[in-house]
Amino acid sequence: MKTIEHTNALAEARALELPSRELSLKRDPSVSKFWNENRKLLEKAWAEWEIENKDNLLIPDETLLDPRLRKAISEAWENPEKENTVADLWEEIIPGVYVAQFFDLDRLAEFRNYLEAVANSQVPKRAPYGIQLNRYGMMLDSRSEGHLAAPNFQAFYNDIMDRYMRPIARLLLGTYGYDNQTFGFSIQYNPDKDKDLHAHTDASAATLNININLPEEKFTGSVVDFYDKASGKTVQAIFEPGKAIIHRGNVPHATHPITSGQRSNLVVWLYGDRMQIPRGNTSSYGNISSDTIKDVAFENVTARQRWSLPDGPKDTVAPF
Repeated sequence: MKTIEHTNALAEARALELPSRELSLKRDPSVSKFWNENRKLLEKAWAEWEIENKDNLLIPDETLLDPRLRKAISEAWENPEKENTVADLWEEIIPGVYVAQFFDLDRLAEFRNYLEAVANSQVPKRAPYGIQLNRYGMMLDSRSEGHLAAPNFQAFYNDIMDRYMRPIARLLLGTYGYDNQTFGFSIQYNPDKDKDLHAHTDASAATLNININLPEEKFTGSVVDFYDKASGKTVQAIFEPGKAIIHRGNVPHATHPITSGQRSNLVVWLYGDRMQIPRGNTSSYGNISSDTIKDVAFENVTARQRWSLPDGPKDTVAPF
C-alpha cells in the first residue's frame, strides 16, 4: 500500500498543470489558489522524491559550508563570548554591507548537482515572480507557495537561517528583535532573460545573498552596486563563487546586466513578526564609524541573546 501511495502522490504532482506566466505576472487569484490547494500534495511529492532518489541524492547539511565559518559558528554557539571570531571572517565593504566565504568550494559542486536534480524532478515549483518573475529560480521558505518542500533541504535551509544567518546578522547589523521570521528564494541571471535588477531596497532587516557559481562557471557583467547613504558613495561588488554578501535590507543596491555566462544565487531574508523591520538606517548616524553604529544597535543586547533562537513560531506572511 505504501508503494502505491508513493507512486500516486509523485505522479499526481507531476501531472499538475501549472498556472501560466501571464496569470502569475498579473497576480491572478487563481494562481494563489492553485498553490494553496495543492500544498499538501506537493509536500508529499517532495518527500517521496527524496525516498525515490535516496541512493544517489545528496543530503545537504552544514558540512557544505566553509570550514572556517563552520568552526567559528560552532564555537560561538558553545560560548557566545567568542563571537568576534565570526565577525573577523567578514570584510566590511561599506557600513552595513559585509562579504565572506560561505560555501566550501570543494563541496559546492555536490550542492549544485543536488539543485540540478531538484530542477529535473518534475515536481512543480513556484518561480519568485515578485522579482520580475525570475524564470529559473524557486521559493525556498515553507511560508511560500510552491516552495522546495523536500524535507532534507528544509532541514538544511532552517539550519542556515537559525545557526548561521540570524546570529551573524545580529552580530554585524544589529537586527535583534527584527529577525524572528525567514524568507528565501533562488535566482539566476542570464544574458537573454532575467539579466539584471534595478536599484531597490529589500523588505528585510537583513539580506544574505550567496553566490553558488562553481569556480569554472565564468560570467561577465552582473556587478552589484551598493549605495552608502552616509557618504554618498557607490561601491561595486563582484560575486565570487561560494561567497556571500550580508547587508541591511534598507541599503540601496542594483544588479548590472549580465553579458555572458550565468550567475546563480540563493537569497535569504530575515525580518520581524508581521514583516517588521528597523525603521532607522545608517544615514541617521551621520559620519560616525561603523563600530559606533554597531554599538548603538547592540545597546542592551547581550552576546547570549544574539546566539539564541526566537521564542515564537513562524508566521504565514510572505513578501511575495
